[in-house]
Amino acid sequence: MSVVTWTIAPEPVNSPAAAALWRAYYTEVSDRWYLLHEGHRTDPAELEREIAARTGTELVPPAGQLLLARYDGSPAGTAGVRLLDAERAELTRVFLREETRGKGGAALLVAAAENAARALGARRMVLDTRSDLVEARALYARLGYTETTPHNNDPYAEHWFGKSLR
Repeated sequence: MSVVTWTIAPEPVNSPAAAALWRAYYTEVSDRWYLLHEGHRTDPAELEREIAARTGTELVPPAGQLLLARYDGSPAGTAGVRLLDAERAELTRVFLREETRGKGGAALLVAAAENAARALGARRMVLDTRSDLVEARALYARLGYTETTPHNNDPYAEHWFGKSLR
């Protein structure tokens, strides 16, 4: 019997694996919002514009990092970290492909992102999410994040979380 393992490592934001996971992530969260609020999936032209516009340059060292999770060697998910200031890093782009969810990867990915934030000098991690992303909110609460006051004015953010990295 073979053992399936997770590996998590830094990845260039423009690598083919990172680009494919960004497309999968953005498509899923955008479609979920449009289906909930407007009853249809994201307009394909809008989807392409938004994917192209959000290049991930904020996730490049020395002020950020993109992590790529592989499940049994295959690209399965991402998490991004970017410094907001000398004390705080923001967790973003946390995503696992649907077929790998429920296999322990999310907690490993967030822990790796927390370690990356510490390596960048952050003492606190913050993040935002939406109300309809109930799985994400449950994950963050389970991992010790608590709801806070807003740290940004993202029009889609409805919940803000924080956690000390000490």
